[in-house]
Amino acid sequence: MTIRAPNPKPPALILRHSFEPRDNTRLAHLCGSLDEHLRSIERLLDVNVSRRNEFFRIEGPKASAEHAMNLLLALYEQSQRPIDAEQLQLALVQVGAYAALPDSARASGGDALTLRTRRTDLVGRTPNQATYLRNILAHDITFGIGPAGTGKTFLAVACAVDALERSAVQRIILTRPAVEAGERLGFLPGDLAQKVDPYLRPLYDALNDLMGVDKVARAVEKGTLEIAPLAFMRGRTLNHAFVILDEAQNSTAEQMKMFLTRIGFGTKVVINGDVSQIDLPRGTESGLIDAEYVLRRVRGIATTHFTSSDVVRHPLVARIVEAYDAARLDEA
Repeated sequence: MTIRAPNPKPPALILRHSFEPRDNTRLAHLCGSLDEHLRSIERLLDVNVSRRNEFFRIEGPKASAEHAMNLLLALYEQSQRPIDAEQLQLALVQVGAYAALPDSARASGGDALTLRTRRTDLVGRTPNQATYLRNILAHDITFGIGPAGTGKTFLAVACAVDALERSAVQRIILTRPAVEAGERLGFLPGDLAQKVDPYLRPLYDALNDLMGVDKVARAVEKGTLEIAPLAFMRGRTLNHAFVILDEAQNSTAEQMKMFLTRIGFGTKVVINGDVSQIDLPRGTESGLIDAEYVLRRVRGIATTHFTSSDVVRHPLVARIVEAYDAARLDEA
């Protein structure tokens, strides 16, 4: 009987860095209360981080150690003010995505596309988000397909607000299918507008973040902003508008064709959805899946696919997405 020795662990890499000249306030913000940010980095990247004053030492597998050092450098740039858990997670996503790029793409990182809105400037935090933004600007129709938390809706709304404020379009139209996830519209109180409002709430949330509540209300009154269920698009021609169809996986193939044929002159369309969360009745084909296949060779249409590595919410969201994807593969 042959006994094989266990595979040796890859040698650990030790990286050192000194943040000089020493700034105790920035170092405190970087490390967090009782070094909680350093402990989070250790857990997330499976490395050991130690420090003495401005001197930092990182030990771990080569890729993880380099990732952790890049993360510390990125966070230090933001450490004029206290760093919260959301900033830490976003920096982790952004630095990790940057590290995964080939050298040629990394060298051109300074050409990142920036969206300028009155509330904030936005850039794609991952390569797929950056590609998504470029596709939206370069194509009349763009599909964004991927899991929750990857910024599909928020970035599309940001592009729409940017286009409106540059007078590139005359109005913004946001729509989504009013499909229930286990409930029925008829059970909700109120008239039709009140019944469908909860389904459109994510769109309002993104607009309020980017424009402010008061400006959104004024835009609705003036007619430069319209938010409506997908069924309300039938029979219309949408000219000089930025149109976003959200939750498109819950449209039928007939609804998707109806929507796409509404497009008029000077109009840009973004269609988003997550094909792993379809709430249509069993046996009903998703219009998003059908459109991606039917239109795959049509010029002027671009598709961006997002993955769990693009999730910019709580780190658990990415792990939840990965767990469900793995479970589906096992079932297949």
